Amino acid sequence: MKYAEIRKKYLDYLKKHGHSEIINASLVPENDPTILFTPAGMSPIVPYLLGNKHPQGKKLTNVQRCIRTGDIDEVGDNTHLTFFEMLGNWSLNDYYKKEAVEITFSFLVNELNIDPEKLYLSVFQGNKVAPQDKNYIQAIKDLFQKVKIEARVGDRERIQLFDKNKCWWELSAGGPCGPCSEIFYDTGKPYCSEKCNVNCDCGKFVELGNNVFMEFLKTEDKYQPLSVHNVDFGGGIARLAMIMQNVDSVYEVDIMKPIINKVKSIAKQNDVRSTRIVCEHINSAVFIIMDEITPSNTEQGYILRRLIRRAIRHAKMIGINELFTKEIALVVIEKWKELYPELIEKKEYILKELEKEEEKFAKTVENGLKEVDKILMAYKQSYSKDSLPVFENKNGLSFYFYETYGFPAEMFLEELKSRGMRVNDNLFWKTHNNAFQEHQDKSREGVNQRFKGGLADNSGASIKYHTASHLLNAALKEIVGTHVYQKGSNITPERLRFDFPNETKLTSEQVKKVEDWVNDKIKKELPITFQETTLEEAKEQNAEGVFQNKYSDKVKVYTIKDGDKIISREICGGPHVSNTGELGVFQIIKQENIGSGVKRIKAVLNK
Repeated sequence: MKYAEIRKKYLDYLKKHGHSEIINASLVPENDPTILFTPAGMSPIVPYLLGNKHPQGKKLTNVQRCIRTGDIDEVGDNTHLTFFEMLGNWSLNDYYKKEAVEITFSFLVNELNIDPEKLYLSVFQGNKVAPQDKNYIQAIKDLFQKVKIEARVGDRERIQLFDKNKCWWELSAGGPCGPCSEIFYDTGKPYCSEKCNVNCDCGKFVELGNNVFMEFLKTEDKYQPLSVHNVDFGGGIARLAMIMQNVDSVYEVDIMKPIINKVKSIAKQNDVRSTRIVCEHINSAVFIIMDEITPSNTEQGYILRRLIRRAIRHAKMIGINELFTKEIALVVIEKWKELYPELIEKKEYILKELEKEEEKFAKTVENGLKEVDKILMAYKQSYSKDSLPVFENKNGLSFYFYETYGFPAEMFLEELKSRGMRVNDNLFWKTHNNAFQEHQDKSREGVNQRFKGGLADNSGASIKYHTASHLLNAALKEIVGTHVYQKGSNITPERLRFDFPNETKLTSEQVKKVEDWVNDKIKKELPITFQETTLEEAKEQNAEGVFQNKYSDKVKVYTIKDGDKIISREICGGPHVSNTGELGVFQIIKQENIGSGVKRIKAVLNK
């Protein structure tokens, strides 16, 4: 069964069971400061998981494109990808655990004809917050009983119990969470040890999907019951395709194989892991650029740059020394164009950005080599030729080069050796990894401070800033020009951030005019109303959308009127305050240039 067939069969199956298909949202999260990229299908619908009404009902489904940056170092094995598509279905306070596992089991067994003998499930063993659900376990047993399989509970049985580390889903920043139940496929490989189980990384078991039962809200380290219970299922299409096509890795399925074959065709050496990394990272980069992120040294742009440069580094390891990213990207676009027609629309833009970054990295390497020469010259001048000590990589100098020049540690080590330096490899990597870990710890602390809250926290402050972003958008159109639109938004309980296309930053006069315009609308205490309508009707009403092509047939439209004049009408999921008078005093505190023709405003609401 082809990749696209599995995708379509899933959506058709869920629709047949009363689910409405929702949009495949951008990889760039809208208004959510807790994540850089959309990591799962549930991310764009967090407000609805918290109890807000979704315009398309209580039972939803979609295929969502995702990026998981935490999996970058795992790329190259049989099952991990940075970019992947996730099958998803949700129950918003409708059906619950029993029905959820029935839907998943029936799709795999009856629609895809997967042998139920090959399927295993993990279940949360229970704790003080959420006790073990014996009724759910019985529901699983009943499903297997229908296909004449006895499902017992135990370490190597059909149903395996795990603690919160393995069978609980939550985001580090908080929000909806709860116990989960993963479903695994037994590849038939032998157990690697006595401790081997469904969660072992040896490759015997492949996770196909996960049902999360969201019944709690995490705030800091506390858990409290949600006012609603939700089901969130997510499953990777590439892994299902791997099973259905009887291949050993996700790189051999029909959607990926031509890309990996293209890399092999231009490589001069054979290394499975490096070949896969080149394939996967260029594939991921194409989709990130499609969603209008360009390489930079911050946030999403930094991840994109890291992916492209890591691909280039591994390309050199398999003998690809000429410019190549465009060549691979053309195959990526060709393979995915039926599912993502916008790849064709943005083809030249994608290829140009890849080529620019590839050329820039070549200069980076050149500059880095000059700096390596300076370091080594100073090092050698300190000692006689006969007494040259082992290069110790003190203070993680290799990591400094990586951070400052984008110069990979592997290349740094190679250059040392090629220049006759004595190097203790173990010591080199130990000091490099220590410096890297220290950087990671600092970054994590910064993220926890910086990415706190957002619409996922459902706080009054975040909702106010979300509403204020609509007024800011309207003010910029009025004062700067009608070419302005929301290119990106990021909301926390402390401030709003708004990205928009413009060649220059606002002048001090424009800043004051924008502030005065917004504050005038706040003082007038204008009501904010919304209606649920079709997308076509919303367009006829000239409602503005952040990403006009990503909406489903039924949408929410929020309107702000000043007298008879409509000053803002936007397609938006909400939530918002009911009156502009609730917002406080609007003030622009910072402007930034974040890319060619894109500007950023940060603003606060004062009491």
